[in-house]
Formats: sequence, C-alpha cells, structure tokens
Amino acid sequence: MPRAGQARRSLGLPRVFSFCLFLHSSSAQIRYSIPEELTRGAFVGNIAKDLGTDVAKLAAANLQVLSDSDSQYFSVNVNTGVIMVSERIDREQLCGQNPRCFLHLKLAIENPVEFYRIEVEILDINDNPPQFPSDEVSLRIYELASLGARFPIQPAQDPDVGTNTLQTYHLSANDNFNLNVKARTDGGKFPELVLERALDREFRAFHYLVLTAEDGGSPPQSSKIRITIQVLDANDNHPVFDRPSYGARLVENSPLGTLVVKLNATDVDEGPNGDIRYSLSSHNSAALRQIFAIDEQTGEIRVQGNLDFEEATVYEIEVEAKDMGSPTMEEHCSVVVEITDVNDNAPEVILTSFSSTLSEDALPGTVVAVIHVRDRDSGELGKVLCHVSPDLPFQLRKDYEHQYSLLTSTRLDREHVAYYNVTVSASDLGNPPLSRHTILPITLIDVNDNAPQFEQASYEVLVAENNPVGSVLVTVSAADPDSEQNSRLSYSILRAGGTDPGLDPARYLSIHPTNGQVTAKFPFDYEQTTYLQFHVEVSDGGSPALRNRTLVHVFVVDQNDNAPQVHFPRAGEDSATQLRISPSVVPPALITKVVAIDADSGRNAWLSYHLVEATDLGLFSVALRSGEVRIMRALEETDASAHELLVVVRDAGEPPLSTAVTLVVLVEEKGPEALQGSEARAADGGGLPTITLYLIVSLVLISTVSLVGLAALGIRCLRRGSAPANQGCCVESVNTLQPPPSHIFGHLHYEPKKGDTVMGVQVTATAPPAPRYRSCFSPVSDISEF
Repeated sequence: MPRAGQARRSLGLPRVFSFCLFLHSSSAQIRYSIPEELTRGAFVGNIAKDLGTDVAKLAAANLQVLSDSDSQYFSVNVNTGVIMVSERIDREQLCGQNPRCFLHLKLAIENPVEFYRIEVEILDINDNPPQFPSDEVSLRIYELASLGARFPIQPAQDPDVGTNTLQTYHLSANDNFNLNVKARTDGGKFPELVLERALDREFRAFHYLVLTAEDGGSPPQSSKIRITIQVLDANDNHPVFDRPSYGARLVENSPLGTLVVKLNATDVDEGPNGDIRYSLSSHNSAALRQIFAIDEQTGEIRVQGNLDFEEATVYEIEVEAKDMGSPTMEEHCSVVVEITDVNDNAPEVILTSFSSTLSEDALPGTVVAVIHVRDRDSGELGKVLCHVSPDLPFQLRKDYEHQYSLLTSTRLDREHVAYYNVTVSASDLGNPPLSRHTILPITLIDVNDNAPQFEQASYEVLVAENNPVGSVLVTVSAADPDSEQNSRLSYSILRAGGTDPGLDPARYLSIHPTNGQVTAKFPFDYEQTTYLQFHVEVSDGGSPALRNRTLVHVFVVDQNDNAPQVHFPRAGEDSATQLRISPSVVPPALITKVVAIDADSGRNAWLSYHLVEATDLGLFSVALRSGEVRIMRALEETDASAHELLVVVRDAGEPPLSTAVTLVVLVEEKGPEALQGSEARAADGGGLPTITLYLIVSLVLISTVSLVGLAALGIRCLRRGSAPANQGCCVESVNTLQPPPSHIFGHLHYEPKKGDTVMGVQVTATAPPAPRYRSCFSPVSDISEF
C-alpha cells in the first residue's frame, strides 16, 4: 500500500487508499487513511496522481477545497496536487468512541465544473492511557458476606479505540479476593472484586489492594487505583434481583414520565436489614442521570429527559439495591434500553456554491447552485429527495448521494421575468414526511437582445407654410424593453429611398437625439415644397447597437400669402386700361373680361371679382366668378363719354388678399360694338368689308376649335368627377415637384377644416395635393365670348 507522507512513515502506519468514480455529474470519490496527531504539513495524498491528471490543469481550473466541518483540517497545494494536514487532528475529539472516524472533503474544479469527494479515515494511535475516576477507593464489606459476592470498582476510561483502548485489569496478590472483569454489550469492561474466601473482621479489619488497568497498545499504557476494604460486622445478607439484567425498548421523544421497567429485588433479612432502597449507580454518567430516574421505593425507572436516537441508540443503566441494615448491603444489575428512531428531524439544505445573478442568455444546463442535503435520522427516514417547482425554468440534477446541482432548464428572458425566487424543497421518506424549503433569489442580467420599436409604423404631419424656425413638427417615440445602457435610445434623420435627391430632409429638419422632437430649420414654402418624406432611425446603447426605422410624411399646408395677379387686361403700374365701345352697343354686351391668377391653392386661390367704383355704377357690371365686364343698359346721350371702372379681384383666404385694376371705357362713334379688351382702332373705311370677312372666318375657325376643345375638356372633367355640377370646367396646372403617395388623397383640392392640426400634429386624414394653378370660366362665358 502507498504511504501518507514522511510523518506517516515515521509512525510505521500504512495508508489505506481507495478511488471510486461516480459517472454522474463528473464527480469522483477518493479515500485516504491517516493516523491522528500528525504534524501540520504532513503528507496525506497526491490528488493529481490519484486522479491521473496534470497538476497544471488542476491549478488552471481554480481548484477549491470544501469541508463539511467547521474546521479546515486539510489543504491542497494547487502547484503540486498534494493534500496536507493543516490543523491538529484529535480522533477522540472528532469521533469519540466510534470505531471508525472519517473526515469528508469536496474538491471543486471549474471549467468544466467537477466535484471530487474525498473521504479521509482517521486512525487511532495509543496516545491516551486508561484513567480511573480517582486514585483511591474505599469499600466496606460485611464479614458475613457470601463467598462469590461481587463488589464493582469504578472502571477506568480510555478514549482510544480498538486495541489501543482498555483491555484488561490486574489485581494485586491477596488471600480473599479475586478479580472478575465484566464485559458490557458496548465493549466496556467493569472490574469486580469477587470474594473467594470468607472474611474475618477479627483477623483482619482492613484489606489494601491495588488494581491496575492496562490497554492493548504497543507499548501498553496503564494506571492504578488503591482499594481500601473495611470489613464490617452484622447484616450478612444482601439484596438479590430476580434477574441479573433487564431490557426495554422505547421510541425516541417518549413523553416525560414514561415507564421504562420496574425492578424487583429481595432481601431475606428481616426488619431494616431486609428493607430495600433502589438507586442509580454512581457508575452512570451525569447525562444518563438527567434522562432517567428511579423510584427508590418501587424500583420503577421512568423517563425524565429527552430521548434522541441521533445522540444515542442504546442506554445501559447500572442500578443498585441497598438494604437498610447496618452496615448497608447492596446488589447491582444492568438495564439495557434500546431507542427506536422516529422521523423527528427535518432535512437540512446547505448551499455549497451559489450565484445570485445570471445572464439572461445563459444556455440551458447552466449550473446556478450546488446544494448539499442531509438528515440526522437513520435508515429510510434519513434519505432525502429534493425538487423545485416545475413552473420555473430551473431543474435539479442529482450529482451523487446528498448532493444536487440547480440548473437552468430553458432559455431565460429578462424582459418577461427579471427576478426569480427559486424554492428548493427537501423532503425525507418518513410518514408523514418532514421537509424544509430554502429560497434562492436569482436576478437576471440584461443583454441587448431587443431592438427599439416605434409607437407607429409611420407618422403623417401637417405643417403650415411660413412656420417659425425651430418649431416642433412631430415627436417620434420608440421603446426598448431592455434595461439601463441597452435601453438608452438615440434618434437620427435619414433620407427615404426613392425621394428626390435634391430634397435632403437634413436641410429642412433636425431631430433631438434623445427625445425624438423633429424641428424645422427654415420656414416651409408651399409654392416650392408641398410634401417631404424621410426616415427616422433609432438605435439603442447596446454593444452591438440594435436599430429600427419609421417613415415620416410631412405635408405642407398652404397659407394665403399670395395676392391675386391680373393677367388680362395688362396695364402698367399706376395706369389704367382703355377700352372703346360704340354708343349703339346692345346690352348685355361683353365689354371685356378680367383674368387673374393666384399662386396659392384651395380656397386661397378661389377668386371673386367686384366692381368697387364706377362713373355710373348702374351702367356696367362685373361677373363675380368669371370677371366678365358687361354693359347693363343702352347708352344715352346724357351719359358721359368716358367711364372709369375700378375692379377688385379678391381671393377667399383668411384674411383675404386682393388686387385692383382700373378700366377706362371710352364711348366713341367709330368704336366697335363690343371691344374684347385690346386697344382696337377703327380700320379705314375702304377696307371694312375685307376686315369683316376676315373676322367671320376667324370666328368660325375659333368657334370650331373651341367647341372641340371644350368637348374634350368636358369629357375629361366628367371622367375625373372633379368639377361640381354648378361650376364650370377648370383648366389646371399642377406642380409635381414631389408628389405624395397616391393613397394619401381622396380629393383634388385640400381645404383645412375644423379639428385639423397644422403645426406639428400627427394626422390620419387626407393630406393636401400639390399646388394647382387654374383658370375657371362660367358656362355662359363660353357662349358670350363666341
């Protein structure tokens, strides 16, 4: 057999070595044997050699020694793999009189996690001599004591075990007494003096003997006690028990006062010499006296303390019966009480290793805790089963007897559950079973596994043109279920795909990186830009960062910031347009038509014409919508030859904008029946027929072309369904600088209504179209022009 180091070899004691490998949970069991009282640093074993592994591997795997006891009796040199004694080991202090004494260690290795159970048997050495309770004892024996009478002597105690404990007694030479050694069921030896020859007090009143106790060590150790025997006269009969020993069986935790046994002793003497009193012998320990009590009159032994199977399975009570003679005579007997175990100890749960934090991306099967369980009960009552709730993403794996590992069973999600209280329940096999619950708090550590999510897939915003610089147009908001740095969001603006490269959103807009507020850098001009779309990208603070995008539609709403412009008749600044008519013109002849255009759109471009001032307000009229100027009655001689008309063109905006044009109508004999707004001059009289012919041909051609064009325009208007029944057809010019998506609009023209938000409010209603320029004519104006 291998030896346990130099200190071991000096004692000449062999080391017993055994190696056991358990296939489950990567654990192994090793057994060593060493003698007690080895010096510190004494060699116990080489764990690297016995496991067949490299020392460097053990050092790199963070080898740790875990002891089941409070004291660390051993240590491991991770550089050599040698287990050494680190504290004094006293077998008698650790295990008392138990025949075998073990110390248990666990070696834990990381990456991967492995456990090795080491069992070290502590062997006894003969380091304690037998000891009597005192150096001298006195006995008083009646001279009429019967031959063969026995007189117990307090035994010597030797804390060693096996052959090193007390083995025999020797009595010094004498004429009257022999020595008898009584063996108990637990291996104890009690010396008794046996009277072999009758005593004669008159011949010798005192006998002086020496009793020697000797153990079986090599060399043996011994101690002595002096015995002084006084021979008494008189009472010559001692009490006698009806049996040499008694037996009883009790369950542990028996109630106080439970009857153990009733003793019966008799004395043939009469009177006080035959009156018996029972008592517990002085040989019994103080602890035993606290558990049992005897009635001195009846001899009943009853329970007066707690019976605990885990502390003692058998009690041997020494009882003596004394008569009341003078001197008193006594007799001794033994009562053996066996204790039956009951399930009175709940299992204990001990955390050998535990981590209260766990990353949420931990793989299933990750070890969270290593748990050691034990039960002080015996047999089936001491077997322990552990379990956790099946509703939790954790499970227990049995590594070997009395040890479990807590593992993750499924994937974890901190955003779903961030904290677990895992209750480990340990139950024994008693009936009913006893259990103990230990709560393990586990907090999940966040990883960046969730991209930010916007509250809306897209945003639609109405912005009034001429908006203030720095005004907030819209606030985009995103959320990230991760925590701390992984949920810190940052916003930025990106150009949407498919948009005009010239419309860079960063030119018009800026976004706050943390709160998502989109603000305008410049005022918008509806006449230049009607629609803008861009992406807002949000990214979290994780590593690597996760991103998401949303699309923002910005619709610019027209404001009434353009006054109508008169295109016909044209006049210079601060000048009037002259028109000539014949005095014979027939009402309601068309004098001219005022044509104006407004760069705005919608209601802001709806124009109305008003005759504000005139030389004779009753002579002329202006059509409200078409701008046609007509004569309302026949001219009279009393009417002025020149009439000045002030026509105001006003849009429908709020507030409305207007433009004025001044018309001067001259009544001349040679003037045309109806002038069309140009400064026509009368032709020479000789050429009038030719001009008339040209005019007729021109009118026919113009009428034909106009009718075809009007028919085509009418069909187009009917197909589109864009013109109301009471309104003439419109010729429109559309600015298609950046057309919005086709699904946005349901009408040709947009007019803000009550409830719409113009600056910075998100809308879901239809948005305005691109700006349109239109010239509108009433149905009658077509005919009258012709």
